[in-house]
Amino acid sequence: MNFKTVALLHPGNMGVTIGAAAAAGGGRVVWASHQRSRATRERAGQAGLVDVENLASALRASDVVLAVCPPHAALELARSVAEHNFSGIYVDANAVSRSTARQIGETVTKAGASFVDGGIIGPPVKRAETTRLYLSGARAPEVAGLFFASMLEARAIGEKPGAASALKMAYAAWTKCSDALILAIRALAALEGVDKALLEEWALSQPDLEHRSIQAAAAAAPKAWRYVGEMREIAASFEAAGLPSGFHKAATDIYERLAPFKNCTDPPPAVSAVVDTLCASSEKRRKTPI
Repeated sequence: MNFKTVALLHPGNMGVTIGAAAAAGGGRVVWASHQRSRATRERAGQAGLVDVENLASALRASDVVLAVCPPHAALELARSVAEHNFSGIYVDANAVSRSTARQIGETVTKAGASFVDGGIIGPPVKRAETTRLYLSGARAPEVAGLFFASMLEARAIGEKPGAASALKMAYAAWTKCSDALILAIRALAALEGVDKALLEEWALSQPDLEHRSIQAAAAAAPKAWRYVGEMREIAASFEAAGLPSGFHKAATDIYERLAPFKNCTDPPPAVSAVVDTLCASSEKRRKTPI
């Protein structure tokens, strides 16, 4: 099927590059600027997305909706679209559990839409062979075709919605939880007064770990506010599978403590600043009566 217009909800740092990838295939990509920030407006304008001002106008004009938002907002966004009885293809490309994806699918299909489940692995799309959009659902191959001429690699992996979200959960369960773990370890060592000794031991036996902790601070701390919801979705995925969810509940706690670094990318946070913030939160909790 040849889709003429795609609605992108919403042009965040990741979403705007997904929208631009859809536009690279020749489609018209629209978005709704109502109640969006100046930064979002600037991103959308630079990517060549067409502003139709509000959600109703975006849905009336579009064959496909691409939903790319923080996971905690994914279900509410689907409900907002369903209220307009959108009857095209709704693609949820958010970091949610299979259970949440199922709820989203039920919400939009009851209103008349076709549902395609998606999961993004990789950074915002700025060069080829770095980012993949996994898709599952009966119409997943059609959606994958939207990106044929772009730098985004879209892969349809099954006819049943939920597979793409499950893959995303399994993948992020390591990548994002391990960032939280290594930062927590640096904080523990600092609180115990053995940080210098730990780094010396790492240099001998685990020479990549100090660098990984530096990278985690720079890359994960500014996005920690987004990762909170994702860790909860991953914990729910583990629970649904009958596996321990404590890993990712703890990661949720770590990322909640890093809220002060929200969108702090210029310059990116130093590991020392992140460790100090975690230590300060720990000291505060230890002094708070239970």
